[in-house]
Amino acid sequence: MAKNVVVVGAQWGDEGKGKIVDWLTEKVDGVVRFNGGHNAGHTLVINGHKTILRLIPSGIMHPTMTCYLGNGIVFCPEAFFGEIEQLRNHGCEAEHRIRVSGNAPLVMPYHIALDHAREAAAGAKKIGTTGRGIGPTYEDKVARRGVRVADLFNEKFFIERVRDVMEYHNFELTQLLGAQALDINKVIDETLAYAPRIKPMLTDVSYTINKLMDEGKSFLFEGAQGSMLDIDHGTYPYVTSSNTVAGAVCSGAGVGAHRIDYVLGITKAYCTRVGEGPFPTELDNEIGQHLRDKGYEYGAVTGRPRRCGWFDGAAMRRAVQINGLRGLAVMKLDVLDGLETVRLGVGYKYQGEEVEVMPYGAEACAQCEVIYEDFPGWKESTFGVTRWEDLPETAKRYLQRLSEVAGCPIAVVSTGPDRSQTIMLDNPFAK
Repeated sequence: MAKNVVVVGAQWGDEGKGKIVDWLTEKVDGVVRFNGGHNAGHTLVINGHKTILRLIPSGIMHPTMTCYLGNGIVFCPEAFFGEIEQLRNHGCEAEHRIRVSGNAPLVMPYHIALDHAREAAAGAKKIGTTGRGIGPTYEDKVARRGVRVADLFNEKFFIERVRDVMEYHNFELTQLLGAQALDINKVIDETLAYAPRIKPMLTDVSYTINKLMDEGKSFLFEGAQGSMLDIDHGTYPYVTSSNTVAGAVCSGAGVGAHRIDYVLGITKAYCTRVGEGPFPTELDNEIGQHLRDKGYEYGAVTGRPRRCGWFDGAAMRRAVQINGLRGLAVMKLDVLDGLETVRLGVGYKYQGEEVEVMPYGAEACAQCEVIYEDFPGWKESTFGVTRWEDLPETAKRYLQRLSEVAGCPIAVVSTGPDRSQTIMLDNPFAK
């Protein structure tokens, strides 16, 4: 019986989804990306070779796999084809194996200009975006003034729509934000130039994958960012511009909820966050720096140093709840090797009461004081371990308690960046 599995980030993004998607791809017939844009970097290490993907699904590294970009993503042609060339330079021919939804909104140059200008104008109140234009693109989508991939093939409509939208956005850039206006004709010509190359990829993704499922094919659905960055359920307003939870598969890829058999949540054995916003377990000390250095916690897209902290069980309980997680993949266990003590957040004190789930919103989250349980660290190296039995007993006790606090079983433990450095406890594709 075919199975369909969703992989989502269960923290603030950067959890290691790329490795897990790549690792599970051999079990499916297609990989589908259903949200986000090229602001989300997925790092893969295969046989010691490192590749960073931003928009293209991580399953593309398997040479016969077809990958789909659903309508829930935002599509930047320049960034996308840059990624294609990067893959080609690494010996991976990908262009003929990618299908793109015509309903996906286009990230246009004016979206990127707006992103930068708004962040600069906000000063200390900035959100901390990647500056890739993702938020303004989703904003135009919801305002029903966006342009979509399919519009590239109706040139008259595309030109008229872009002229109207750019007059609106150029006014904001110049009159409200003090930035430079963009050349309308240049934007139109440069974007239309991508149309011939995109046309062979244009696909009704929803129809195609549903038809293949009817024929018994299995799919892996790859999310971007993490649950605590979800526009509805995250630490608002310090969130991304799309729904990052598992339910977004239905709208972002056009599949019914009954099609989903298993939701796998990806989490680190500790926590990280990039950008602004509350982070209850943050360690602004030498232990935080140790995690950053040993885990190489720097943004795959921006290179920004990630904020690091202990595992947050209250945030994870929220992620389990809003995603319907069936299992956890705990990444980077080896980064905790050698610490004298490992702390695990098990809840919060909030407004004088103990709570077990992260409250909604940035303001409430910032008022939380973490309740910790301490565990003895382990001196033995867990790097590259591939069997649960070979882990140090102290590491196993820590993971078992993490699972109890989260309220979700551990399906996978990652002990290094390579595909092979993985412990499988519960196969999401098991019959």
